[in-house]
Amino acid sequence: MARADFERIMNDIAAAIGERTLDDGLTAFLNDTYPVNSAVFQAVEALCREGETEGWLCAREMGGIRFGRVIKPGTQAGRFSVDVVRMADIKGPHHVHTQGEIGMIMPIESDAEFDDMPRGWYVYPAGSDHWPTVTKGDAYILYLLPDGAIEFTGK
Repeated sequence: MARADFERIMNDIAAAIGERTLDDGLTAFLNDTYPVNSAVFQAVEALCREGETEGWLCAREMGGIRFGRVIKPGTQAGRFSVDVVRMADIKGPHHVHTQGEIGMIMPIESDAEFDDMPRGWYVYPAGSDHWPTVTKGDAYILYLLPDGAIEFTGK
């Protein structure tokens, strides 16, 4: 039941994103449409916790980071893949967002930040890159990738 609810919400979010450009305007749209105090944002947080407990979310672990692709592109979330990682005070592997990345920051500990950003939505444009980093505690990071595109660089 929880997984089906998660997939339904991700489908709705992906449909709202549609073909919008991955830029600051999309960040503002997502934070206005699904703010951190909204029922949708809070439902996704609860479903992430439930999914991890049930074993269908963050089922893999490497280097202290729990992760997993929950939805493949071309299925329940349209052109997007949906991945969730759980990170606590750690820097992850460097990668390039070849088509961009749309993410939700969901602290498990209230002060946790992702790439120096608090709880909420972020958007990285096509071609951007980073070492994903969680500081000040533990957090889930959910991210949608157009066509599932991501390139790990090995840096």
